[in-house]
Amino acid sequence: MTDTAVNVETEKAVLEACSRAKVASRALATATRATKDAALLAMADALVAQSARIVEANAVDIERGRANDMTPGLLDRLTLTAERIGAIADALRYLASLPDPVGEIKRGSTLPNGMRLIQKAAPMGVVGMIYEARPNVTVDAAGLCLKSGNAAVLRGGSAAASSNEVIVTVLQEALEGAGLPRDAVQSIDAYGREGARVLMNARGLVDVLVPRGGRELIQAVVRDSTVPAIETGEGNCHVYLDESAPLERAVKIIVNSKAQRVGVCNAAETLLVHRGAALRILPGVLQALHEANVVLHTDAASADLAPHDVPTVPATDEDWATEYLSLDLAVKVVDDIDEAIAHIQRYSTGHTEAIVTEDINAAEKFVSQLDTAAVLVNASTRFTDGGEFGLGAEIGISTQKLHARGPMGLGELTTTKWIVYGDGHTRG
Repeated sequence: MTDTAVNVETEKAVLEACSRAKVASRALATATRATKDAALLAMADALVAQSARIVEANAVDIERGRANDMTPGLLDRLTLTAERIGAIADALRYLASLPDPVGEIKRGSTLPNGMRLIQKAAPMGVVGMIYEARPNVTVDAAGLCLKSGNAAVLRGGSAAASSNEVIVTVLQEALEGAGLPRDAVQSIDAYGREGARVLMNARGLVDVLVPRGGRELIQAVVRDSTVPAIETGEGNCHVYLDESAPLERAVKIIVNSKAQRVGVCNAAETLLVHRGAALRILPGVLQALHEANVVLHTDAASADLAPHDVPTVPATDEDWATEYLSLDLAVKVVDDIDEAIAHIQRYSTGHTEAIVTEDINAAEKFVSQLDTAAVLVNASTRFTDGGEFGLGAEIGISTQKLHARGPMGLGELTTTKWIVYGDGHTRG
């Protein structure tokens, strides 16, 4: 078979999958909340029941990832255990407990001519996702799309292919058992990058595309897709320790922000410290980070304050712009909050920024002047998460400024429709 024939067959297969998803989306759009919630609970139970099978498939992906020198952070994202599968299933159960976003009235009025207007939330239709090494996203996307009345077409990447194949099969069987079409959740992993390119250009069949992964993937989708895309979460996140930051709180927040889980987009990548607080708190902060196995990429002022047994690496301009996704952290002493804000404005990817302070004016200045999806005051950057925000799960963290920004839950997967009730009205 020639390359041209393969491309044609791939295009045909992916477009057929998208067409089936479009049909399934019509059934989901009219499904009752009871039906959707029953399906979510069935999916959760099926995942737990099949956890051994999923973990076995995941082990194949992990072995392949190690053979391909996958970074520890990405391996962590890829790894599924019975405990993690249980948590993923619990997220589906929580989704089932949330209100149905479809049909929610956004606004309404009666015009002077007597016509009644209502704007209601409505499903997007077919949601496409392209993501990397995150088998948990397969479940999160399927659950969020189902609850919001959308069908999902998923491209999870070769790194998690074995895991995703089993997960999608388990979810499809649960959907069928609950009386919903199995085509409501589909994977096109078998068609590789060529299949992803077809999905990106399936305008008319796919209504919105959500990329989730590294910068290269996200930018490729945003740049090349003809399907409307929502730009998500490259996370060059900062923690700023203000002049009044207490040492104990500063240590607690920065260590959690950096080291609690490194291979995620809401992990901190740069620490900024007010010069007026540096001598008081930076030695203790750097010591704690070192004890958490963090490699410190420091400017000269930070290096001078590091305890003698804490090694540092000279920071370069590249460090300030780097999303490490590893146990690495850039550290810089700044003259004041204005320099901290200017630094963040230059290097931020618009994901999450945090300030540690006891000065309410400094906190308000930080919050008001930074244009980013999430700003946290005296809290770890790790809280920028759909589950932590009470959304049940997230399909991604949007760093753009359209209708969805920050963690994207059920509401962000709906659009609206206007309904107009007249009584023979005509326009003069």
